[in-house]
Amino acid sequence: MTRSNRTAGAPDAGAAWRRLLTVRSAAGAREAGLRRGADGGWAWPEPVPAGAAALAARYLPLCLAGPHTAFAQLGQSADGFIATRTGDADYVTGEEDRLHLHRMRALADAVLVGAGTATADDPRLTVRACEGAHPVRVVLDPRGRVPRGRGVFTDGAAPTLWVVGADTAAARGRPPGDGVTVLSLGDRAAFAPRPLLSALAARGLGRVLVEGGGDTVSRFVRAGVLDRLYLTIAPVLIGDGVPGLRFPGTGVMRRALRPPARRTLLGEDTLWEFDLRGCGPQPGDAAGDQHADAGQARDEGEHAVDHGHGQALGRA
Repeated sequence: MTRSNRTAGAPDAGAAWRRLLTVRSAAGAREAGLRRGADGGWAWPEPVPAGAAALAARYLPLCLAGPHTAFAQLGQSADGFIATRTGDADYVTGEEDRLHLHRMRALADAVLVGAGTATADDPRLTVRACEGAHPVRVVLDPRGRVPRGRGVFTDGAAPTLWVVGADTAAARGRPPGDGVTVLSLGDRAAFAPRPLLSALAARGLGRVLVEGGGDTVSRFVRAGVLDRLYLTIAPVLIGDGVPGLRFPGTGVMRRALRPPARRTLLGEDTLWEFDLRGCGPQPGDAAGDQHADAGQARDEGEHAVDHGHGQALGRA
């Protein structure tokens, strides 16, 4: 497709998304037909449908974040839970948030989940609700305890990287399925967020979406390595359940983390986008204290939940 064909005419939402998938730099934005305004922001130069304009406003900052960026997404109730106390999370947020999550997967090189999420939810971690390529699926599993029959290991839908400790049976055995690569890390400190991102970048996976669960996302926030956090709040009160975002925080309100933020409605849900660049490690996580993070990663079970007679809960 020539440049003139790609940029001809005002794009509808579908065409706008296809163009955004190609953008990774200012040059790419121009090639996609976007123009930088006097305020420094990018937009389509011609009048476009509201859906196309909204897509550019929402996702261009992520598209232009460069080849190395870490971002996270959580969907939680208004009182801060990602599931009920029995582990039921189907579904906390609505269909528009599900579409948003799939768009974020399409903009990532890799999507990362902890062992607890991979075990309990058996997520597919692929792009199905929108156009876009599947990211590499990364399962962070220091103890090698995720069952080998989980879909990320057996469905062959996308490459999977199983990150395990060198002292586990998973590190010594054969990969559980085609398209699965086992990455063995000998040093527990290597499971801390910053060195883990470096290890992924060395494999060409520089744009990383940290998708879950709550403990895993919280560790990345706490370590100060996320560039953006997308937090979708649903208008539902669970009362007691599996917590979403949690880190030690500060005892003084004026020192609480107040990063630049944008708010968007996704149907009945509210999406908050936090710009965490430059925020650094949060209280309770001394910079460079990777052994503390490694200790948390060792028990990467998120929060123990009752899955109802041993039945795994499906998640998109």
